[in-house]
Amino acid sequence: MPPNLKLNVVAFISPQNHPILIRTLSKQDDQTIKYHYIAHTSLDVIEERVAAAGKAGDCYLGLLFSMEDVAVYGYITPLKVKIVIALPLSDMVVRDADIITIFKALHMAYYSSISNPFLKLNQSSDGSSDSLAVGSPKWKNFKRRVDEISWLVGQAPNNGL
Repeated sequence: MPPNLKLNVVAFISPQNHPILIRTLSKQDDQTIKYHYIAHTSLDVIEERVAAAGKAGDCYLGLLFSMEDVAVYGYITPLKVKIVIALPLSDMVVRDADIITIFKALHMAYYSSISNPFLKLNQSSDGSSDSLAVGSPKWKNFKRRVDEISWLVGQAPNNGL
């Protein structure tokens, strides 16, 4: 990983296009609305890329777009959960292999947070199961793992992701 690679935002979006988690990781608190906008805007681009790719099965969607001072990348899991990250724009070269490694780590964090077969799933008000209810231990563990991954991304080149 390049040593100056930082994540500004990590967004997980459900197959129904509902935000699961939009985690703003930049130091500026006034950027939250901007990153929510970026996450929702990326859904249109993701939908176009998935439709164009057909049944190719590649999860990594590449650079979706760049806007102002961020570059936005997309990933879609086999179960259609979308993961979006935004990196600050800079003059350094960002390799696709580095971005794919980040996405795979985030995907595994999500997967391991929801995949305990012995844990009873929470029921939402409409009767459907919601495996990551806000405030639950699974939710807190998921947020902690996303924070750990973003911290590791900003570390030295051989960080062991």
